[in-house]
Amino acid sequence: MLDAAPLRGVGHLGTLAGAALLSTLWLLWQLGWAPARVPAAPPMLTVLVWHWPFADQPPELSSDTCVRYGVPRCRLSTNRSLLASADVVVFHHRELQSRRARLPLAERPRGQPWVWASMESPSHTRGLGRLGGIFNWVLSYRRDSDIFVPYGRLEPHAGPAPPLPAKSGTAAWVVSNLQERQRRVQLYRQLAPHLRVDVFGRASGRPLCASCLLPTVAPYLFYLAFENSQHRDYITEKFWRNALAAGTVPVVLGPPRATYEAFVPADAFVHVDDFGTVRELASFLVGMNESRYRRYFAWRERLRVRLFGDWRERFCAICTHYPRLPRDRVYRDLKGWFQA
Repeated sequence: MLDAAPLRGVGHLGTLAGAALLSTLWLLWQLGWAPARVPAAPPMLTVLVWHWPFADQPPELSSDTCVRYGVPRCRLSTNRSLLASADVVVFHHRELQSRRARLPLAERPRGQPWVWASMESPSHTRGLGRLGGIFNWVLSYRRDSDIFVPYGRLEPHAGPAPPLPAKSGTAAWVVSNLQERQRRVQLYRQLAPHLRVDVFGRASGRPLCASCLLPTVAPYLFYLAFENSQHRDYITEKFWRNALAAGTVPVVLGPPRATYEAFVPADAFVHVDDFGTVRELASFLVGMNESRYRRYFAWRERLRVRLFGDWRERFCAICTHYPRLPRDRVYRDLKGWFQA
């Protein structure tokens, strides 16, 4: 028969251990300790697009639209009945400028952030004077925008570089609107006597379909990536798609060289401002040997072009920036900011 005395001793020790555990938990509670909690998932953000850019009928916006662009928990909608509940409302300027869209100022919920969006240059943007004190954030190609969305960028790329297209022409230019007052047109007129430039696009009577553009310009050594106006950070698809993505060397007219170098290597393009005269520019291009020419493509060994031409991706970027955007910002002088 077992002796009960030792068992009573074990029970006493168990009581002491339990008391010690309770004391320890009480002390930790006093010190503010609590068991780790699983962080709550961030809420779903709703971005209301008041009027889809350049379209009467918006594209299909499924529940996973932004997920496809690597942005989770972000919903795009064009349903204006969501105005009262949307986390953000974005307005594309072209429709405001043409009066096709009206700002719902009277119905705006208190504290709701509004985004002004435009990918056009200040030279082609009117009606900003009446928009002061309305918008909290800006979405544009400007690097100092709240939501910065460039027309393109270079991204790291592993693997062999794609082969350069075979070259059979000197220089190409695709232009839809020729206005003699534009610097790009004046520069072309001065350049043409010294450099063979084949012109395509509506302005030349040789329009190109969307899928025809890259195959048409790829066989040329150079592409005239001349912006329709010269403004801060204004570097469009003329540079990213028509030249770099096509596999030709861009000859650029736009912001200063330093701006381009913020996006691409210094030896990836030719800047017209590097030459004192148009004749010097033409001589440089015509006299370039093959070894020098190929150095303009050294970046292709490690980088690739990524284009940002889809407005769905641009609007999804609002959700990416949303947690860090200042809630108290208001653009009192939107015109002054954009034209600076």
